[in-house]
Amino acid sequence: MILKPGSAIAGTVLCLLMSGCAARTPGAAERPPLVNVQLLGFNDFHGTLDPPAGGNGRIGETIAGGVEFVAAHVARLKAENPNTIVVSAGDNLGASSLLSSMFHDEPTVEALNTAGLQVSTVGNHEFDEGWAELYRMQAGGCHPVDGCQDRTPFAGARFQFLSANVFVDPSRVEPALIASSGWKPAGPGPQTLFPRTTVREVGGVKVGFIGLALRETPTIVPPAMLRGVTFTSEVEAGNEAAAALLAQGVKTIVVLVHQGGRPAAPDPNGCGVSGPIIDIATRLSADVDLVVSGHSHRSYVCTVGTKLLTSAESFGRLVTDIDLVIDRRTGDVVSKSARNVIVTRDVPKVAAVTALLEHYRPLYLTLGDRPVGSITAPLLRATNPSGESALGDVIADAMLDGTSSEAGGAAEVALWNGGGIRADLVGGPGSPHPVTYANAFDVLPFGNRVVVRTVTGATLIKMLESGVFQVSRGLSYTYTNATGRTRTIDPGSLTLAGRAVDPAARIRVASSDFTWDGGDGVVVESSDPIDAGEDIDLFIAYLNKHSPVAPGPQDRFRRRP
Repeated sequence: MILKPGSAIAGTVLCLLMSGCAARTPGAAERPPLVNVQLLGFNDFHGTLDPPAGGNGRIGETIAGGVEFVAAHVARLKAENPNTIVVSAGDNLGASSLLSSMFHDEPTVEALNTAGLQVSTVGNHEFDEGWAELYRMQAGGCHPVDGCQDRTPFAGARFQFLSANVFVDPSRVEPALIASSGWKPAGPGPQTLFPRTTVREVGGVKVGFIGLALRETPTIVPPAMLRGVTFTSEVEAGNEAAAALLAQGVKTIVVLVHQGGRPAAPDPNGCGVSGPIIDIATRLSADVDLVVSGHSHRSYVCTVGTKLLTSAESFGRLVTDIDLVIDRRTGDVVSKSARNVIVTRDVPKVAAVTALLEHYRPLYLTLGDRPVGSITAPLLRATNPSGESALGDVIADAMLDGTSSEAGGAAEVALWNGGGIRADLVGGPGSPHPVTYANAFDVLPFGNRVVVRTVTGATLIKMLESGVFQVSRGLSYTYTNATGRTRTIDPGSLTLAGRAVDPAARIRVASSDFTWDGGDGVVVESSDPIDAGEDIDLFIAYLNKHSPVAPGPQDRFRRRP
């Protein structure tokens, strides 16, 4: 054999003939010492398959969102770097549009599979139909009651859910529920529903991911959906998981956490963030390089200590492009940066995602396209400086309208939690704007029951001072000393039907079962419950009866300087 000078084989032979020289793998010296790894992140997708309308469909003045366009932008960004991992900070499912929710969010899982999602933590809304149903989303299989409604098998998520701080105790759960979920407990004691961590190798380096759910999930999700489930501290669980990854030799560590903050200004790439995520990011181990967050439906790119912190708004309107430069020899991150990219609608849709949506659409249209009323102008959920929204006024009025009769519960006032209003009611083209069942459902997607209960005037004041409610006509008050969501009602300012509310009076109040079960931390004493039906039914009945419906007046409560 003739060895050509300068060839890899010739070099190896010469090296072996020289004392003290070790053989090397051909080409190893040519590998660069640093590798660029790209993470593409999003959060709070909420089953927004079709492009969202109204304020939910814009970033500033740019029209954005829709899963076909999310998939297109992800594909474009992945093409720029083969070392890419696509991740989510949770709430992919739940509070979803009708196209997804009427099929128990199976279309969203399948669409995100097609879009390339690989790793996701679980958010609070992933538990909206219970932990067993969430596990089915991972494992696949037909719904235990409705079956496979589209007459095709449901294979489950190809992406991995993580939940380092979510524990299920099988001894506190009915065996039938465990069997129906497909979950197989590893033993008799509490254990995480999904793995704490996962490790992905790209470009010759390992990246470890930790998934953390919102610790306050039990204050948001009905207790019946969380039987046997415990949520622990995000920081403690995160630090334990980070130590476990380090013990495996993983030096690049990413936390996906469903908790967030609020920036000082609406800049997709700004910071100035306040809120619980700052405390979490600060207290997480210094071994954590990156925190991808969510829950607050805000966007930001920040540095907290040595950690990069990101969030990508909601409803698929942004994708966070995160760049990590990693040392191949040590596995350490040597630099990191991120930017939020708007999911514009000026790019070609991904055909495979479009085909998936069209598979479900004929079944959806039989219900979703049914006209239910009309509106004189878009009803928006954006609030005025006092915290009142035009859409909130209308929804509260609808709940009072449906419960004020003796048969409906004899309600005197309705309170509706603002967080349960998920979209603007824009309607279709024309004047007045026609409203379909799907339009109305997107506004109230949770299927909450409307329940009328008796409270005292003092309890009503306590509920209003929580700062979470939109209120029906006839109720008026002023408040001051607002701190976060809490407020102080001015003495004597609370009136109902023009009369001052006596703290000892007994008042019939309509609200959701979510509220009465302690949702949003509003825990109050009440009595004499009457179930008046599902929120969407009362809302549609109101639209039918009062169309065309005008925006609410936004004059029912006022913040005093």
